[in-house]
Amino acid sequence: MSRGPEEILEEWLVIEARSGRPAALQALARRWHPRLVAHAYRRTGQPEAAAEVVQEAWIAIIRGLRGLEDPARFRVWAHRIVDRKAFDWIRQRRRGRELVSRLADDPSLHGPGCDPGAEARRRESEGREESIDRLRSALRRLPDDSRILLALFYVDGLSVVEIAEALSLREGTVKSRLFHARNRLRETLEARP
Repeated sequence: MSRGPEEILEEWLVIEARSGRPAALQALARRWHPRLVAHAYRRTGQPEAAAEVVQEAWIAIIRGLRGLEDPARFRVWAHRIVDRKAFDWIRQRRRGRELVSRLADDPSLHGPGCDPGAEARRRESEGREESIDRLRSALRRLPDDSRILLALFYVDGLSVVEIAEALSLREGTVKSRLFHARNRLRETLEARP
């Protein structure tokens, strides 16, 4: 598989950061911090917890970076560290309580503007927001495992191979679970108008 410029840059940043260059580590953190926070948020369901989890994850990432043998595996490796830290947080602070997970923040409501097309855009936006709300509601009703797999695949853009590695599963298991998660989501969406 050929690598694009983004992948090459990322690998170079990992190599440079492993060599102890602070600027490379800062650039890597700027690129990955928002994605890791979003991933942790999907795991914990709380923004403050996600920030705490990722802060702990970055400590582990910095300490373990020299041990990462393949710079191309950074994204999977970093997701796995965030997963472990998030699971630790859940066990420590949320044991016995149901988690409320969301894939994204609620969309903000915007009032109509002053221009002539504002009302049409507002109606279109409301329709889109209604669809997003329906999707969010359906996702909340899915089991955590299904929701997480869908997010890793569609939101984070991880491949089946990368998800399998990040979650310590076989590729066939990931494919099967993704298939069932999509079916559950479709059934949930069809069940509610």
